[in-house]
Amino acid sequence: QAPDRVALIWEKDEPGTEVKITYRELLDMTCRLANTLKKYGVQKGDRVAIYMPVTPLAVAAMLACARIGAIHTVVFAGFSAESLAGRIIDSGCKAVITYNQGVRGGRVVELKKTVDEAVKNCPSVKHVFVAQRTDSTVHMGNRDIPLEEEMAKEAPVCAPESMDSEDMLFMLYTSGSTGKPKGIVHTQAGYLLYAAVTHKHVFDYQQGDVFGCVADIGWITGHSYVVYGPLCNGGTSVLFESTPLYPDPGRYWETVQRLKINQFYGAPTAVRLLLKYGDKWVKKYDRSSLKTLGSVGEPINHEAWQWFYNVVGDSRCTLVDTWWQTETGGICIAPRPSEEGADIIPAMAMRPFFGIIPALMDENGRVIEGNDVSGALCIAQPWPGLARTIYGDHQRFIDTYFKLYPGYYFTGDGAYRSSEGYYQITGRMDDVINISGHRLGTAEIEDAMDEHPAVPETAVIGYPHEIKGEGAFAFIVLKEDTAHTERVKEELRSIVASKIAKYAVPDHVLVVKRLPKTRSGKIMRRVLKKIVADQSSDLGDVTTLDDPSIVAEILDAYQKYKTEQSASS
Repeated sequence: QAPDRVALIWEKDEPGTEVKITYRELLDMTCRLANTLKKYGVQKGDRVAIYMPVTPLAVAAMLACARIGAIHTVVFAGFSAESLAGRIIDSGCKAVITYNQGVRGGRVVELKKTVDEAVKNCPSVKHVFVAQRTDSTVHMGNRDIPLEEEMAKEAPVCAPESMDSEDMLFMLYTSGSTGKPKGIVHTQAGYLLYAAVTHKHVFDYQQGDVFGCVADIGWITGHSYVVYGPLCNGGTSVLFESTPLYPDPGRYWETVQRLKINQFYGAPTAVRLLLKYGDKWVKKYDRSSLKTLGSVGEPINHEAWQWFYNVVGDSRCTLVDTWWQTETGGICIAPRPSEEGADIIPAMAMRPFFGIIPALMDENGRVIEGNDVSGALCIAQPWPGLARTIYGDHQRFIDTYFKLYPGYYFTGDGAYRSSEGYYQITGRMDDVINISGHRLGTAEIEDAMDEHPAVPETAVIGYPHEIKGEGAFAFIVLKEDTAHTERVKEELRSIVASKIAKYAVPDHVLVVKRLPKTRSGKIMRRVLKKIVADQSSDLGDVTTLDDPSIVAEILDAYQKYKTEQSASS
């Protein structure tokens, strides 16, 4: 019991303005917020949407829901109004908690405006609680409630609701291979146990360490390793509100020096971005407090691993490349924990965590034995952090994860087991891409673009991108009488930004006469991937294509597009 221990260090957008919150203060804030929710009719089992950046109040909002038995669904504050509304409607949220505005990278983000637009179409929402992040006044309607004013009137004590171990704790939406995001459900006891145990052992977290996970709370990494894991272990967790480039590319390392961060957990995409700016931004700051570095969100490439290890960690910090998913609740494969001083092989997740039993499967659904083999990565036994269902659609849960390989959880990823028996993740096996560590079904982008009246058909694929890991490349078919191709491309980009989010906007849009399809009408994305990867000499079997001559047609369009691109850059 150490109420005066620091629970959260809020690394606000402006460097040097950090705020420390003790466990006592966090409890006070959480109880007042919980009592406010109760006063306005939020009860056990109700869903509450949280549309807030990484701030102490956002953490308190999550914990306040947990305390009264309400189910939070945090929606990343970069999502569009339409994305937010879709999640509110799917989960039937009774309330939304947001800020008047957000601040990120020196810019103001209009959060309340986005919420207003979203809840117009959400009859389930009775109240919108609005906190103040800036001094700007925003429009307040009849269902809007000023959050801090109400919290000030409430008691700082709120008895926690008694919950069953398998009651829902939260849901978090993630992309799948169909266009509709799925609400992944995590429950009380198993999730919390798994988040806490993985946090302690993968990072070797010791009492008094400052844990710096720079993920957003809108992603599972923020849930497990900014909020639930570190706090359950009585740790001190950093809330990073800014961006890696604000005010300059030294921001992460300046923060490490100032807050004396001991464990630093971030995404390979940020490492690749910062690597481009050279070593000087890292070396400018004292990073001697660092003991462990971690990587999350996508497989880390060798160049980024070496730079992270040698330059950021001065070749003296343990680097853990962690593999896990929204669905797994916490880290499943990572180099640590292990025997003292055991080898770490660059760019490999390596070792399954306690209770995780990986299996590699062949295309006939049989387990692949032995080492130096590749296959579909499955997990053979349940573990506490495993998601329990997809909200409102248990059948989809079964079909997505348990049907393909009966008796196993299918991860959707492919993996290689080395001759030493270590695991390396090779990437998704379905039409899901990973942009800057954010998982996105290509069908979601296609669904958005298909709404354009001049665009009857689209196919979106992932292609290697040197900073984002993968980027989206869109092939579009236009109606015959379409005159302004460039205008249509611009309109498509803004449709994707408004339907999903800015990061989902394709980097390339190529107009083709038609798409490569099988006789049954299925688009052969494999062919498009090969063309974009400049492997058109190795297209594999294209005899199932309705019209194989289409390949030369698309190849021709792609080569012209590439020539134009290099001429204009």
